[in-house]
Amino acid sequence: MARGRGPILIVTSLLLAGGAAWLSNRWIAARAAPVSAPATTHILTAAMDLPLGTKIESRHVTSMETIPGREPPGTFHDLKEVEGKITIASVTSGQMLMTPLFAKDGEGSTLAAVVSKDKRAVTVRVDDVVGVAGFLLPGNRVDVVATSKDDHGGAYVAATVLSNIKVLAVDQTAAANSNEPVVVRAVTLEVTPEEAEILLKGKAAGSIQLALRNPLDEGDARHAPAPAKSAPKIVPRAPLLVQESPITVIRGTKVARETSHD
Repeated sequence: MARGRGPILIVTSLLLAGGAAWLSNRWIAARAAPVSAPATTHILTAAMDLPLGTKIESRHVTSMETIPGREPPGTFHDLKEVEGKITIASVTSGQMLMTPLFAKDGEGSTLAAVVSKDKRAVTVRVDDVVGVAGFLLPGNRVDVVATSKDDHGGAYVAATVLSNIKVLAVDQTAAANSNEPVVVRAVTLEVTPEEAEILLKGKAAGSIQLALRNPLDEGDARHAPAPAKSAPKIVPRAPLLVQESPITVIRGTKVARETSHD
């Protein structure tokens, strides 16, 4: 009986060993097979820092790979889609180029593209003193101080008429490409229509001076009007009380007491 079971065990062992070898070979072959790379797409990014008002050229653009369908909405895939567009915000190197960073088609020149909604660009002529010795750059914030002569006393008076005004351009430059001082002849400011009237009135009445602000300062530099003095409070006087004082009247032998009003 034992002799009959021996060949069966041998054949079973051989079959199990062969199966294990086949499975191992399949596993090794599957591990060694090259894995196909997932499909990717390219989106455009900034190849360098792009200041506000930059007109996009091929040298400004590079690309990065991403999984199709995973790219943010508004990105660009082809250089032709973005070439010639004008930035309306500063773009850092490596940042994805997206539609909100650029002026819409048909918005005109670089300066017109960077003017905020409901604002106006007004240019004033300056010299090296008014222009803060050439240290003004696009994107800076300034206060406008107007100086004029008093009609009555003849003395000069100065007042801050506009506060925290954005500099859009210096001469014909709308991008801050250098930190070196440059003597300028004109500065373009971004103001509301009402502020434009105040600016031009101040320029016509006398002269204006631009005061450079710290970028972290958000306060209003204009002087608040002095509070109106309240009228003195009138307290009504209490009516005088009439006091009656008794007096003695003697008529002959008769004595009487009468009252008199003080």
